[in-house]
Amino acid sequence: MSFIPKLTDFTGEWQVGRVIQDRLGHAEGRFEGRAFFRPVEIGLAYHEEGELRLGPGPSMTAVRDYLWRIDGERIAVDHGDGKPFHAFDPAFPEAHHLCSPDDYRVHYDFCDWPDWRAVWVVMGPRKDYTMISRYSRV
Repeated sequence: MSFIPKLTDFTGEWQVGRVIQDRLGHAEGRFEGRAFFRPVEIGLAYHEEGELRLGPGPSMTAVRDYLWRIDGERIAVDHGDGKPFHAFDPAFPEAHHLCSPDDYRVHYDFCDWPDWRAVWVVMGPRKDYTMISRYSRV
C-alpha cells in the first residue's frame, strides 16, 4: 500500500519539474521551479514559480496559486481566486474537472513519498495534452 498523505504533509517547499506533451501542437514544454505550501487559516496556500519553455520558444517566468484545504475526507484544490478546481481522496487520488468544453483529469501518485507526482490529461476541441509534474522536498 502506498503512503496516504494528510493535508499538513504537503507543508513546506518543493522542487517541481514538469513536462507538457502537447499532441495537438506536436510540441513539448518544460517547467522547472519551486512550489511552496504555506499554512493559512483554511488550509495551505500553494504558490508555484519558475521558468517555462514551450517548444523551441524562449523561456518565460510562470506563476500559479491555489488553495488546498480539507473537505470532509477529501483534499479540495481551489484556484487562487477561490473558485473550485477539483477535490480528491488521498487514498484514491484521482479527480475530474469539467471546464466546458474542456475535460481535465488528474492522478496523483504518492508511492515514492516524499517524492510525488501529478499527471494531468486534458482534452477539448483545442486541447490535447498530458502534463506530468514531479515534486521533491527541498
